[in-house]
Amino acid sequence: MKLSWTYGALAGLLLLAAYPAAAQQAPRPPGWAIATAHPLATDAGVEIARAGGNAFDAAVAVSAALAVVEPMGSGMGGGGFWLLHRAADGHRVMVDGRERAPQRAHRDIYLDAAGNVRPRASLDGPLAAAIPGQPAALVHIAARYGRLPLARSLVPAIRFARDGFPVTERYRRLVKMRMAAFNTSAGRVYLIDGEVPDVGDVIKQPDLASTLTRIADEGAAGFYAGPLARRLVEGVSAHGGIWGADDLSGYQVVEREPISGTYRDIEVTSAAPPSSGGIVLMAMLNMLERWNMNRVTEVERVHRIVESMRRAYRDRALYLGDPDFVAIDSGRLTSKDYARALSDDIGAGATPSRELDPPRGEGRDTTHFSILDPAGNRVAATLSINYPFGSGFMVAGTGVLLNNEMDDFVAKPGVANVYGLIGGQANAIAPGKRPLSSMTPTFLETKDTVVVLGTPGGSRIISMVLLASLKFAQGAHDAEQLVTLPRFHHQYVPDQIVFEPDAIAQATLVGLKLKGHALKRRDSPYGNMQAVIWRKREHRLQAASDPRGEGSAVVLLDASR
Repeated sequence: MKLSWTYGALAGLLLLAAYPAAAQQAPRPPGWAIATAHPLATDAGVEIARAGGNAFDAAVAVSAALAVVEPMGSGMGGGGFWLLHRAADGHRVMVDGRERAPQRAHRDIYLDAAGNVRPRASLDGPLAAAIPGQPAALVHIAARYGRLPLARSLVPAIRFARDGFPVTERYRRLVKMRMAAFNTSAGRVYLIDGEVPDVGDVIKQPDLASTLTRIADEGAAGFYAGPLARRLVEGVSAHGGIWGADDLSGYQVVEREPISGTYRDIEVTSAAPPSSGGIVLMAMLNMLERWNMNRVTEVERVHRIVESMRRAYRDRALYLGDPDFVAIDSGRLTSKDYARALSDDIGAGATPSRELDPPRGEGRDTTHFSILDPAGNRVAATLSINYPFGSGFMVAGTGVLLNNEMDDFVAKPGVANVYGLIGGQANAIAPGKRPLSSMTPTFLETKDTVVVLGTPGGSRIISMVLLASLKFAQGAHDAEQLVTLPRFHHQYVPDQIVFEPDAIAQATLVGLKLKGHALKRRDSPYGNMQAVIWRKREHRLQAASDPRGEGSAVVLLDASR
């Protein structure tokens, strides 16, 4: 784990010591705090800070940079959710840049003649790709919330695409995992002479640089109309996909009211549907609020957290989908009374998931960044192309790697997706519909402290944010503590507690088994949390990047240097 104060390739974790300052009625942060999943993306954010931009400009720069240097997690062929807080007027909004199903998509598109799900049909190749939302979202954020022109904020990403970025061990590992799904164009970009590149080899993407330049010059029309759009549609159609020109030209970003609630004295703001993150997070916190978690044994603490996860993920499968297509009673699902009713039957032992009302009928990767600027503006953004390297399909001449977010829909009620999540009709495939997501960009706020955090991790995203939120509620106001916290997870089905190596003590595991819980130890850690913290009373900023990943965090007190 490396610490750094410099502008450059920062790796690991940086924490800033307290800086005394006179208390103000309306305090402002003493500088910038930026945490991203890749050092070059952090550099991009710092560059835009020094160019006079605000947190929203930096978010555009970081998003685009991650699309270049972390293609396994996000990209211009994907989408995401950007949770924004504008300090000047307290405006909070979730910018929904989630992908949409093509107009020719239908409920049974991935089923064979016998009604069974065709293996990998929603994972590999262009048929797995929904219509990207990230390009439109970046244009939208720059125009409505930014201070700098879009073209300036895209400069770092264009440079990284043109000049290249060095291969890391993580990149190499994930390329090896997914290279069998690459089409010829993707293989030419991400491999070297058809082989997995070595650490330190440089990956250049001139076609992607041209695409980013076109967006910088023409805005959304540069991607969703004109020559690039025609090339995307033709390339997808030629290889079995179902995109049409109207799918691209008709894509719209949606601004949605975030999910909000409280856990004890903490104000929680998180992602709204079509992300399940905010509702599931608040449901779990509401259930757990009835107990003093500091006064129970470790076995009982984990047991109650797991039982809350079980019930909230059950409701995810039952009720949640795209709010433009299905009615979602968010108020009820996030109410304290409903949570009490849900948790009334949490007893001394594990509740088998099969005994709860069954449903009728993300990615291992993804990416996240957190940003806070000196005005108090903040952004928590989780972006994705779903599985590592998405569908593996790149349209020739564009540099755009397509997502496989169609796998986040329910291909068949009760049949799990690649992350083991099941669902029903609320998340069934329909033309123009956005698939349900687990992305959970979140703000936590007390009178004296602001936390901006999130993580990739597929179905485990929400439980990771829950554990960090509970740790913060216990008094851990240190960014490093939040991102390094050991992790465990339950998602209703499969009925098991999944946990990181050494995340749960052996004695606790024995106690959980006696309560009837099934346990599954992972061979490796998971998640890649990025967090920034502003401690107002102490006039102190912190930024932390999860040591499980390869990201970087920086606090910048003087952006003019």
